[in-house]
Amino acid sequence: MTELDLPFRQIHLDFHTSEAIEDVGADFDPQAFAATAAAAHVSSVTVFGRCHHGWLYYDSAVHPRRVHPHLARRDLLPAQIDALHARGIRAPVYTTVQWDNYTSSRRPDWCVIDASGALPGTPPVEAGFYRYLCVNSPYRDFLKEHLRDLLTALPVDGLFLDITQCVPCVCRHCIDGMLAAGFDPADAADRQAYAVRMMRSWKLETTEFIRQHNAECGIFYNAGHVGLRDRDDLSKAAYTHWELESLPSGGWGYMHYPISVRYARKLGLPHLGMTAKFHTSWGDFHSYKNLPALEFEAFGMLANGGRCSVGDQLHPRGVLDGPTYELVGKVYERVEKLEPWCRGAAPLADIAVLTPEEFAGKGAHELRSAVGVTRMLQEGKHQFDFVDSSMELSGYKVVILPDEIPVGPELAAKLAGYLDAGGAVIASCLSGLAPDAAEALKGILETRYRDDAGGRSLVSGEAGEAAGRFALEALGVTLLGEAPYNPDFLVPEGEIGAGLPEAEHVMYLRALEVSAGPDAEVLAHAAAPYFNRTWRHYCSHRHAPSTGDKCYPAVVRSGRAIYFAHPVFSQYAQCAPLWCKRLVLNALDLLLAEPLVRTNAPSTAIVTVNEQPAEGRLVAHLLHYVPERRGMDFDIIEDVLPLHDVRVSIRADRPVKAVRLAPEGSDLVFEQSAGRVSFSLEKLEGYAVVELTFLST
Repeated sequence: MTELDLPFRQIHLDFHTSEAIEDVGADFDPQAFAATAAAAHVSSVTVFGRCHHGWLYYDSAVHPRRVHPHLARRDLLPAQIDALHARGIRAPVYTTVQWDNYTSSRRPDWCVIDASGALPGTPPVEAGFYRYLCVNSPYRDFLKEHLRDLLTALPVDGLFLDITQCVPCVCRHCIDGMLAAGFDPADAADRQAYAVRMMRSWKLETTEFIRQHNAECGIFYNAGHVGLRDRDDLSKAAYTHWELESLPSGGWGYMHYPISVRYARKLGLPHLGMTAKFHTSWGDFHSYKNLPALEFEAFGMLANGGRCSVGDQLHPRGVLDGPTYELVGKVYERVEKLEPWCRGAAPLADIAVLTPEEFAGKGAHELRSAVGVTRMLQEGKHQFDFVDSSMELSGYKVVILPDEIPVGPELAAKLAGYLDAGGAVIASCLSGLAPDAAEALKGILETRYRDDAGGRSLVSGEAGEAAGRFALEALGVTLLGEAPYNPDFLVPEGEIGAGLPEAEHVMYLRALEVSAGPDAEVLAHAAAPYFNRTWRHYCSHRHAPSTGDKCYPAVVRSGRAIYFAHPVFSQYAQCAPLWCKRLVLNALDLLLAEPLVRTNAPSTAIVTVNEQPAEGRLVAHLLHYVPERRGMDFDIIEDVLPLHDVRVSIRADRPVKAVRLAPEGSDLVFEQSAGRVSFSLEKLEGYAVVELTFLST
């Protein structure tokens, strides 16, 4: 599948339908079904072959007992496909993999067994179908039979294979596999590593099997997150594209998608974002997302170089919900008009952020350091990607190592070469340390205050040979240990403190104590409190105030490298001190003289810049939607807050002949000088797209 084959306007149509419901599909009208989708400007609908209850929605000769027992139209799935195809709408087919209540309740010997001997997931007498099936068991053969059935009985544009998690298992098949591969079934890390290897092998085998029956269909295996496990060529070979499931109100939150997409778009396959129409999450019948929220989520996908998918669930009687498709249609009508400015668009970036996911063993969106750096850079209008240590850095002007990026010999050499070639680096706290030193000190990120008299020194050799030094020597600092005070106070000075008063600013998370090398410059110092808070001595409700005495470096510059001793990114994710963001953005100003974007838009606005080489233009996406925590469970967007007189300056290395709003085509007055193009928007109401067309050469 090429990028042009992946539609921009998709619906992911859930149909997990209980056997306790009768007359399933009784009101389905193929023409009305397809007409509703077409009227909503939908270009692809993922329809259901098999659901989490384990039921099929077509008249299967191979597995007739698995056809939903109350399916009024046994041709429901093929009728959906035929009706959509008649209107030129693509129709990939969904099937579940690891969640299938019909199978797990009848074949517990095919289920995942955890280390305690239990079947993880929904207990037998609780509601839900969340027991995991093991694809290393004979269930693998059933899956092939099922896929062969789908692929031979139906025209299949694509396959969405859902719930493909790397779940450690100690069934006899997995134990045999672990022993044969040299893994220890008694070791939790080995069980996880084997699960990852086994699932990769299963995906490759399954894709090869699918290709025996269909050489062209799209293939995607969904695990709820695309990340480090998907980066190598062997893993990617199983996929044709990425679908980034990310429902902000469904547990993912509004930071998951921007973090995930900025890494996934570097993995060499086309991608789409997937949100949903639900107020909360999947299966939330008769609820509706606020229109501004759906706009922000869909337009954010375009802004990051992706396509759009909106999740819905078909009512058991088989009728699409009218208000849902009116809602979707309002968004997709605009998406359709903008497609010419999105096809073949490549996001531009000044900054590479090394993803903490590579080193912390969690999804990046779960890590405060990743959330904090994303918030800071988006709010500062910087253009950035998440990268891993195997990716090329030479195209970036700055590389950021946020809070917890250990540096082994290979990465140290890579970063040193990047700096020698004119690059710049920002690192904070544990980042830049050798892996063993970073591991010994990782607890520094996990607590705010600790009831002790001071930090731990590593100069004595507690961290082995790495004690006393940073593996990334270009940072110009030497490690002494944990900072003795928590909290301490940073005193902004000079350019690093621009926009901040030259006074103590509390730094809530504990720093590392470092000394600056002879060729390094201390840009800001830490000041000491009277004492750490303990039961023996404390002051007021929280922490003691500053003594005003400078005690150790807080920000150090060495050539093209700037080091923050505090975990500034984690702290910003935790409680968003403006001074932490200001310090980092000031550091970027010192290292990045001409960022891609400058604007007077507030921190609540997001600006991205994509390039369309074939059209000879840059495309700027400007969004202003403000998520708010109005309920206790998640953020929502209800209102569009317009901005006026938004001024934008974009770095451009070629003469620009026109600046226009898209898709309207209306010209904007612009100026070009000193390698930058400047223009203004009289009003930004939610979303605007601006094209900068170059003079042909």
